[in-house]
Amino acid sequence: MINFKKGLIPTIVQDSKTDKVLMLGYMNQEAYKKSMDEKKVTFYSRSKKRLWTKGEISKNYLFIKDVLVDCDEDTLLIKAIPSGPICHKGTDTCWKEMNKKNFLFYLENIILDRIQKKKDNSYIYQLSKKGINRISQKLGEEAVELIIESKDNNKNLFLNESADLLFHYLILLKKKGFKIQDVINILEKRHSKY
Repeated sequence: MINFKKGLIPTIVQDSKTDKVLMLGYMNQEAYKKSMDEKKVTFYSRSKKRLWTKGEISKNYLFIKDVLVDCDEDTLLIKAIPSGPICHKGTDTCWKEMNKKNFLFYLENIILDRIQKKKDNSYIYQLSKKGINRISQKLGEEAVELIIESKDNNKNLFLNESADLLFHYLILLKKKGFKIQDVINILEKRHSKY
């Protein structure tokens, strides 16, 4: 349990979906209680010298999903879902970082978008329309090209073929009704056995 007898407690807020650190604030016992009661992050503002609910003006709240206490019981980690940009300067985080998942998840959403919107000028849609056999064939071609490049020493070609293979694998996953997270879950499950 967190000990507030030492005064203000540093509180790190992390996006519960992307794991990106969003901001750092301070809580006293009252701010902590208000946060837990309302499930929205409230800090003690050292400049305003009062409780301050993140989003009370901007409406960009931080909705609490989980709260962790560090090993010394003097720092909080709050996992939350932001309802908008977090920094008062309009950026996603107070470190000017984009708050998004790994680019593979972003690319996966683009693939889904192209397929769902049936854009005729989209390579993804055109390939998807041809079906599993053609997508699998294309994936096989990319795998062979990667193998060939792996035998040479051209780093640029090797990495580009790696990207082509991964890209077409994502299309195949989507066509089969799966997500990259499904594969990650299996890898994590395997890893947890060791």
